[in-house]
Amino acid sequence: MKKTKQTERVPKVEQEGKSSAFQKLLLWVLIPLLFTTALVLIIAKFADVNVFDKAKELTGNLPFIAEKKEEDPIAGDLVLEERVVTMQAEIQEKEAQLFKVQQDLDKSATENEKLLIEQEKLLDEIAVLVRDKDDSKRKFSDIVTTFEQMSAKSSAPVITKMSDAEAIRILTNLKSDTLASILEKMSPEDAAKYTTMMTK
Repeated sequence: MKKTKQTERVPKVEQEGKSSAFQKLLLWVLIPLLFTTALVLIIAKFADVNVFDKAKELTGNLPFIAEKKEEDPIAGDLVLEERVVTMQAEIQEKEAQLFKVQQDLDKSATENEKLLIEQEKLLDEIAVLVRDKDDSKRKFSDIVTTFEQMSAKSSAPVITKMSDAEAIRILTNLKSDTLASILEKMSPEDAAKYTTMMTK
């Protein structure tokens, strides 16, 4: 039983210590401060001094508390009108730039369409040329096959009557045996001429 009474006394002492510190603060600092403030306000009232106006004057000189001074409304309106005029001029300039860009876009779109049409025409022409080239290759291979099937005696005079370019083209595409037999049937001058031209 004795131990429990001692443990009960300790918290009461601590609580009394805490409350006494608060009481001391209240008695020695806060109450005198409040009393002094009330006394100063009463004296200021009898002296006909407005304490709040004086406080505003004193704090108005501080840079972080200073209130913003009221500007002249006419000067503010003039500044606003100048800004409006400047912004309207900028808007007109931007609209002119936008119009020019739109014109450039329209022009480039038209040019692009023309280029696409021209590209389609060129592709069609290429297709026609490829077809013609294939046809001419087929025809040429048919001619070469015909010369290979002809006798050397018959084909030698025909080749000598052709232009040199056509004759060389046919001779270079013939099989080597057919070429040799055709060159044998030609005159020595013609055979030497075609042989020289084929080696170039």
